[in-house]
Formats: sequence, C-alpha cells, structure tokens
Amino acid sequence: MIHVFLADSQIQVRSALRLFLLDLAMKVVGEAADWPTMLATMPLTKADMVIVDWDLIPAGSSLVELRNACPHTIVIVLISRLDARQQAAQSAEANSFISKNETPDRMAQHLRAAANHIQR
Repeated sequence: MIHVFLADSQIQVRSALRLFLLDLAMKVVGEAADWPTMLATMPLTKADMVIVDWDLIPAGSSLVELRNACPHTIVIVLISRLDARQQAAQSAEANSFISKNETPDRMAQHLRAAANHIQR
C-alpha cells in the first residue's frame, strides 16, 4: 500500500483527497495545513508520496527543503491554474503536477503513474 502525506491549507480539499486516495488503495499517513508543519511532520511519517498545494509553498521558496528532508519521496504538486506554475513546479524538483481541475479519472491516472515510480 502506498503511504501518502497531504499538504493543503483547505481541510475540504484534504478530506476529498483522503477519500479519493482510499478508493485508489492508498493510505494517508499524515496531513498539514501549512508549510512549516509539513516540513516538521512529513519526514516522521515515512510517506512514499506527498501531495502539496502549490500555494502552500512560501514565496521565494522551493521544494529543495522538502527534498533534503525526504529525498526518496515522490512529490506531487497541486496547481489551480495551468500556466507558468506548471513549468515552475517541474523545475522546483517536483516529480509531477496535477491541476485541481482535472477529472477524477485523470487525477487517478497521474497518481497511479507516480506510484509506479516508488521503490520499495
């Protein structure tokens, strides 16, 4: 079973993702509503994958801190709009990005594809 950490400021988004991941046979092992909490708690969970909202990442920051804390964790960035953020997410050491506007089927495809890269 894939262990996932959720990081989004909106509890409704985290709740919906938790249910969605359960349907994909993935287990949520931790959650955070802000960047500092995510950085402090995620390494303790030994998550295989983190799903983090782009807007949670502080301005002028990148995912390097997260990569240093959890180098083997797959990083999925959620974005609200497909624009320059897409390119920025990829260059900010994310493994993948998913638009919050994706259909459930497309989101499932993205998450399954990312899960296939997890080394056990």
